[in-house]
Amino acid sequence: MAMIATIARKEFIELIRDGRFRWTAAIVLGLLVTALMAGGYYQRDLITQQRAAQAADQARWYAQAPKNPHSAAHYGLYAFKPRFAPAFLDPGVEPYTGIAVWLEAHKQNELMFRPSEDATIAQRFGDMTVALVLQIVLPLAVIMLGFNAFAGERERGTLRQLLSLGLRPRDLVIGKMSGFTAAVAFIAAPAALLGAATLALIGPAGGELRFALLAIAYVLYLGIFLLLTLAVSARAPSSRFALVILLAFWAVNCLLAPRLVSDFAAERHPLPEGVSFKARLQAALHDPAGTSAMMKARTAALFKQYGVTREQDLPANLAGLSLQVGEEHGYEVFEKFYNELYAPMVAQNRLLQRAAAFFPQLGIQAISMGLAGTDLAQHRDFTRAAEEHRRVELKIINDDILQHPVKAGDVHLGDRELWAKVPAFHYQAPSIGWVLSNHSLTLVLLLLWFGFAACLAWTGAARLTPLRYFHVQDRLSVGASGAATGSRILGSADFRNCRTWLRAR
Repeated sequence: MAMIATIARKEFIELIRDGRFRWTAAIVLGLLVTALMAGGYYQRDLITQQRAAQAADQARWYAQAPKNPHSAAHYGLYAFKPRFAPAFLDPGVEPYTGIAVWLEAHKQNELMFRPSEDATIAQRFGDMTVALVLQIVLPLAVIMLGFNAFAGERERGTLRQLLSLGLRPRDLVIGKMSGFTAAVAFIAAPAALLGAATLALIGPAGGELRFALLAIAYVLYLGIFLLLTLAVSARAPSSRFALVILLAFWAVNCLLAPRLVSDFAAERHPLPEGVSFKARLQAALHDPAGTSAMMKARTAALFKQYGVTREQDLPANLAGLSLQVGEEHGYEVFEKFYNELYAPMVAQNRLLQRAAAFFPQLGIQAISMGLAGTDLAQHRDFTRAAEEHRRVELKIINDDILQHPVKAGDVHLGDRELWAKVPAFHYQAPSIGWVLSNHSLTLVLLLLWFGFAACLAWTGAARLTPLRYFHVQDRLSVGASGAATGSRILGSADFRNCRTWLRAR
């Protein structure tokens, strides 16, 4: 352990004294701090605006003047999607899905206010986010700092000298890995502290666990690149060859794979064509066959409940029943069509997660969005909660219409007492366990990648250049001049025997 600590300290000191490290650390740290500050400012501003808009919209609903309850249902309410605390690290799909939905009668609307709609041409190449820096830039920095960890020492001839001191190759690997880890942590630690401070200032309670799990996931991801870098450097015949191999892996994993696999998934599981999808949806909503049978059955049940045979004798307003039957028919239609819409999206996400078996960047991308609360599954969970609230609102209004029969020429008006019966929208976020269960496959694949990289680094240590010792008839023979005669390549066990023999002499 003392030898490993000495090697780690030596590697750490050499790295921080290297001009490449200082420039790399300055660039990466600058990008991380910039992304943290920009993301934190946007998060704080967005949360403030959402809270103010939600409160104003709710106050507007309660302050409505007396009017036809169904008109109020069309007037509707907005439901704003709350932001999880770590969302400023990884916005995920949120810029493309929207942040608010309008809840009104007869329609299950899509989310609106998508930041991508206002994006400039430059933003189409990707926003500067913490996730982007950690997933793409920092792995490149790890490669640039560690590609010559062993290959460079072999070229300089210092590797043979290190091993000639009796140092085991695997201890050398552990020591170098520890030194490089400390150097990378030296870069990331200030950004992590700033991120924690930002989380404490803008994040609601409960975001700490998500932030901690995100940190662990990114440590695993960066550990994969660190171990692969050491493994390739231990096997490569030269530093140049190691750099080429590692840069090729980085380019394929971080730049090509996300785009190519996404395009393949979209081709394999295409979304429904937009115009025809909306046309079929509207046709199904306005199909009279969907409501006529249900309306007859519900009317007959109402007649039986009140013991009457004519509509005029009902102590109820059938308009409310008709509206509720129409809404329930719409629930079935919207559920069918939106399931049809989301099914290929889910299939595409599943394919991307499985592709993490070949490209770890796809795995950390999915886990990062999941823990940040900005993936597709949590978007769907919010839309489900908003739709459930819309149904509760419409049921209260339609029941009020049903319970107030009116004579010819009269109009029933809703008042503040009715508006107050509609509860305010509160979204209950999914638990951490629910999120992790949705990404269990990618978590396992990320752990397997880490184990695979560790095995490559461990076995790569055994392939380090062996030492050549001199002997005669399996014993060292040293003449008066100190020169040895004969030669033989010895393994680590033979070397320990030779060292014991020398000590005995």
